[in-house]
Amino acid sequence: MHHFFAPGENGETGRIRLTGRDVKHITRVLRLKEKDQLIVSDGQDRDYLCEIRETGPDFVLVDVLEACGASAEPRREILLFQGLPKGDKMDFIIEKAVELGVCRLVPVAMERSVVKLDPARGEKKRERWQLKAESAAKQCGRSRVPEVSAPMDFPEALKLWKDLDRGIVPYESAEDMTHTRRVLEAVPEGASVGFFIGPEGGFDPREIEALQACGAHIITLGPRILRTETAGPAVLAMATLLWEV
Repeated sequence: MHHFFAPGENGETGRIRLTGRDVKHITRVLRLKEKDQLIVSDGQDRDYLCEIRETGPDFVLVDVLEACGASAEPRREILLFQGLPKGDKMDFIIEKAVELGVCRLVPVAMERSVVKLDPARGEKKRERWQLKAESAAKQCGRSRVPEVSAPMDFPEALKLWKDLDRGIVPYESAEDMTHTRRVLEAVPEGASVGFFIGPEGGFDPREIEALQACGAHIITLGPRILRTETAGPAVLAMATLLWEV
């Protein structure tokens, strides 16, 4: 069933008003009409089965039929710190990270990042990435749209990292997979946890030292070296297996 977001709307009132880009998508692309049903999320972990009551040039009004079942949101607040990759790799990373339960994505310009973005270009990228996150959230049934931060430098990202309950860094010199499993299993439900992924050139040793000084747990993702666009989804999939049971 088609899924849409209406942040700020309260489904408990029995009626929700959809506006913005979704109006055109509902009425012109999907050609939904009165009495057709859809799922609407209020952006606060609540999903509702709704029926279209009325459509206009800039709105779709729906009646709430019932609250849906259990939320697809993770039981931990997961942040993915991603070293800026080349080309359109970030699109892939965002899509898969949203599907795997990330709550916030933080693009980071690092010492060995090939890509360099000035603030204006970075904001344009962020806007496009945010749309990608919203699309992925709709597709996979999320109740919230994860936030994509504006690209930041490593020292700025480190300040955000310090506030998390747990920080985990996949790195090639880490111990075996038994250690990886122990670290992931030790993250309690309800905790905020960050995964930090290096760019194509990998981490500079000074960056690893700075993360460890903030209490980061260094783990391995296996005996093979993964590309930057593979590492994030890989560790998130491992966490999903251990956390969502």
